[in-house]
Formats: sequence, C-alpha cells, structure tokens
Amino acid sequence: MIVKIFVGDAFDIPEYKTDGAAGMDLYANNEDPILISPGDRRLVSTGIRLQIPEGYEAQIRPRSGLVLKHGITVLNTPGTIDSDYRGTIGVILHNASNERFFVNKGDRIAQIVFKAVERIEFCEVDDKSELDDSHRGAGGFGSTGI
Repeated sequence: MIVKIFVGDAFDIPEYKTDGAAGMDLYANNEDPILISPGDRRLVSTGIRLQIPEGYEAQIRPRSGLVLKHGITVLNTPGTIDSDYRGTIGVILHNASNERFFVNKGDRIAQIVFKAVERIEFCEVDDKSELDDSHRGAGGFGSTGI
C-alpha cells in the first residue's frame, strides 16, 4: 500500500524502526513548547498531511514509553484518520500524571498504524427476538467474569 504524505516544515517522515514494528512514531511540530498540566489535554500538530487509499484508515495510538515514563497518553484512542481526510494530522495528548509535561518540536508523541476497513450494511429487524441467541446474551460490562 502506498500512502502519499505532505511533510512541509514537519520534523520528520514517520518510519518503521524495526522489521517487526506495526506502528511508526509521529513527531510534534510546534514552534514553542506546549505545556500539558496534570489532568489537562492539548491538541499537538504533527505538521503532516496524508492521502490514505480508500478502504484503509490510519489509527493514532499512544507510545507505551511515554505513558509509562511520563503518564502522557492519547485520548480518543485509537483515533481514526479516514481515507478522505486531507488536513493536518493532530494528536490529542492527555497528562494522566501529577507532573507538568512539555512537548517540544521533534518529540515522538504517538504512533500511527494503518488498517484495512470493512464496510458493512445494516439489516434492520422489527423485534429484538430476531437477533440470534448467544452464550453471553445481553450481559454487559464484566459479564464474562473478567
């Protein structure tokens, strides 16, 4: 799959760091440091724009090291970038720690993973009894015992 990318003045083009990597790091593209106070969230620009082929999406996910070391995670995760979006990619970072955190230009802030998207059609039924029974049934959160 080929994804067109416009980098402009962005820090760097994402790349796979190892042969087995599923995701590529995204970099902050801000001129001035961005302060994320404890409990706060900020939209951080990557400065890149993508043309993702139809039938695919890009997912934005947290970087595990950033979460473990600093409590910085990605809200709305995985965030979806649709194939018809052409704007600048932004990442919503959240500070789940008790310490202030500064995002500087070039910091690795998230990962991007590309996935195929399956399109579905709904078949509306008139009564819930038309839905097949299952072992779980209507059991909600925690109903599987986990």
